[in-house]
Amino acid sequence: MSEMASSADPSLVADRLRTALDLMATGVEMTRQRLRREFPSETTQEIADRVDQWLRRRPGAEHGDGPQPERQ
Repeated sequence: MSEMASSADPSLVADRLRTALDLMATGVEMTRQRLRREFPSETTQEIADRVDQWLRRRPGAEHGDGPQPERQ
């Protein structure tokens, strides 16, 4: 089986997607825990708002996760 065919295998694609989503959920939970330690007096809603801000701002990847193509 060629590499192109094996990477398009629906079960492999599904496994990769599940892994990516699990990693994302783990990162969000780790951030929530860190914010709870940094701001122990804040309410659950205030921490949730900070997590939402973090997700929107994407510190360290403000312009994407990889090199951006040059605009002409």
